[in-house]
Amino acid sequence: QVQLVESGGGLVQAGDSLRLSCAASRGTYTMGWFRQAPGKEREFAAGISGSGGITYYADSVKGRFTISRDNAKNTVYLQMDSLKLEDTAVYYCAASPGVVRTSVEYYLYWGQGTQVTVSS
Repeated sequence: QVQLVESGGGLVQAGDSLRLSCAASRGTYTMGWFRQAPGKEREFAAGISGSGGITYYADSVKGRFTISRDNAKNTVYLQMDSLKLEDTAVYYCAASPGVVRTSVEYYLYWGQGTQVTVSS
């Protein structure tokens, strides 16, 4: 079992930046950041391999978001720049024993989520 705890969410204005953190209780898993807006399905935003050598982004965040990790701290980060109104969602981190994938079913462990709200 792996516990994941997200932090760093909040209320920001469009164009601002925010950094999310996800602390894992153990392990060097492939990690993903997903987000879920009200009334919508949970969607993949970014993923990173266990070593950090492979990253992958959804087209909607590519060029604005950066995923990274510090394995010494068992922590994964999501740097979000140039935030848009449509980035408003609950953001979840998730862990997978496999390679980076975009589908939720490949991720076994999930955090509780952190709210990100972007206002105009």
